[in-house]
Amino acid sequence: MNKLKIMVVDDSLIMISNLTHTLTEMGHEVVGTARSGSEAVSKSKKLNPDIITMDITMGDINGIEAVEKIMKTDPDMIIIMITSHGQEKMVIDAVSVGAKGYLLKPIKYDNLNKVITDVYKKYGKTQEEKIQEEKIQDIKIQSRNPDLDLRLD
Repeated sequence: MNKLKIMVVDDSLIMISNLTHTLTEMGHEVVGTARSGSEAVSKSKKLNPDIITMDITMGDINGIEAVEKIMKTDPDMIIIMITSHGQEKMVIDAVSVGAKGYLLKPIKYDNLNKVITDVYKKYGKTQEEKIQEEKIQDIKIQSRNPDLDLRLD
């Protein structure tokens, strides 16, 4: 698998440190971290990671609300929820607003690697695909400009 840009979101510095170490060991690049849902929303726009790992329970806004806000501005974002046992309903809620997968704590190397690989294979887009989609979107926007419409009279 290619080296992915990953943002880690968790209110625990120990969890951020452990995940960052493990993801780096797997060959990925941790492009940023956030300790709250609102910080995750803000940083996701600036960092544009391939994947975000998101804790569910955090202070200001929880992971579910953060997923919902991120998906409004970037519906293709790949978010993997990180949760403890007993939060299955919250995982379902997170998936219903756009999360693409989840992991249970404590996180094991093999499970993390498998979930990232599987989710990225299913939902991921290469940088070239993203650029191509942006070009197509720009063309569509320009074609709505009446000054640019072609007439076939």
